[in-house]
Amino acid sequence: MRIVVSSQGDNLDAPASTVFGRCPTYVFVDTETMAFEAMPNPAMSQGGGAGIAAAQFVVNQGAQAVLSGNLGPNAFDVLQAAGVPGYMVSEGTVRQSVEAFNGGRLQSTGGASVVAHAGMRGGGRGMGMGRNRQPVVPVQPQPDTGQEAELAELGDTLKSLRQQLAETMERIEQLEHGGHEIRQSGEKKED
Repeated sequence: MRIVVSSQGDNLDAPASTVFGRCPTYVFVDTETMAFEAMPNPAMSQGGGAGIAAAQFVVNQGAQAVLSGNLGPNAFDVLQAAGVPGYMVSEGTVRQSVEAFNGGRLQSTGGASVVAHAGMRGGGRGMGMGRNRQPVVPVQPQPDTGQEAELAELGDTLKSLRQQLAETMERIEQLEHGGHEIRQSGEKKED
């Protein structure tokens, strides 16, 4: 199985990182052979959206599980949509984290372990919702509707959030690739 550990360094004896989206390095490890490949985190210095970009990166590299100290809600949502589970690592090296995973000693995250924008300098204050984005309004349970109706309502909300996430990820990718093409060719790309 190919897993990834957020890391402070580029080998199995490097300390595991307490953050996911802005860690310096990802160490991809084959859990059977302990063969590894270290890659710098391309999202580490990103102004915003680091969790989403980092999660897309590790999914694109074939990670089947993520071991990290913390996962923000955006990263968690991307990983969950891709069917990649997250596991909490609190201390130790990359090697120790993989050994704990192999031994079944790591706790599944089951959800985001930090609030949105927790890894950003300044805690993400001042970040706008983006253009054409509607605020996410939590669904309030209706006392008379019962559990099935509430589950259906929550399911609809989840579907809407996943659609917004997919659209946001697609737009980020378009902007990243569009900006890259402009820099390479020196010409302005027409939309």
